[in-house]
Amino acid sequence: MKTEDTTVELCSFLHVHEDLVARVMASLPPEDTLNRLADFFKVFADPTRIRILSVLLCSETCVCDIAQLLGMTQPAISHQLRMLKQMDLVRARREGKTVFYSLADGHIASILSQGKEHILE
Repeated sequence: MKTEDTTVELCSFLHVHEDLVARVMASLPPEDTLNRLADFFKVFADPTRIRILSVLLCSETCVCDIAQLLGMTQPAISHQLRMLKQMDLVRARREGKTVFYSLADGHIASILSQGKEHILE
């Protein structure tokens, strides 16, 4: 585990590097994109949603099985899946009366794996 550095470094004098500021400003995404990205990462801030995504990382699964695996009610799982689906993190597939959920694409698996790798460093 890393130790926390609580010091904050400030510039000892004010000097704006205009060329650097201009170059970075030109490459920053639009405000709307940054807001959408922040919303995207907010979804990962809930432990229940991370647990659900971790289940789906292993296998396509129905609500009943996710509820059993996580020791939660189906309505609670369904509520979280609805949010994950709205954010395009999961997709649903109906087979008869059963709806199976899976990760929307490989990006989600990669984000989960990289996040886990980062915190375990």
